[in-house]
Amino acid sequence: MATTPEHDARIAKMTFSSIYPHYVNKIEKKGRSVDELHRVIHWLTGFDEKKLNELITQKVTFEEFFAKAQLNPNAHLIKGVICGYRIEEIETPLTKQARYLDKLVDELAKGRKMEKILRANP
Repeated sequence: MATTPEHDARIAKMTFSSIYPHYVNKIEKKGRSVDELHRVIHWLTGFDEKKLNELITQKVTFEEFFAKAQLNPNAHLIKGVICGYRIEEIETPLTKQARYLDKLVDELAKGRKMEKILRANP
């Protein structure tokens, strides 16, 4: 299922700070911690705690968020379906990166082991 230009533009303009609380709620409801969430975000983006909080405070868009990120070289190993889209088939890089993050948060909430989420043994 291909994304539309409108869908891609909507993701680009969303602020990370508006989505972050949803990530926290999702993982905490399933017994996971904010520290684990931050570990997952750090793995994908390279952002440490200080930088992540700075980006949340600045209310950066997803476009700005991922422009500042150093994407993990193993991010391409994140596969599967999230929000109705097969990650491997998403052509727009920013939309794919946002879905990578969604997928990692989903895996964390589903109780997957951290080594698997972080693609420790590809």
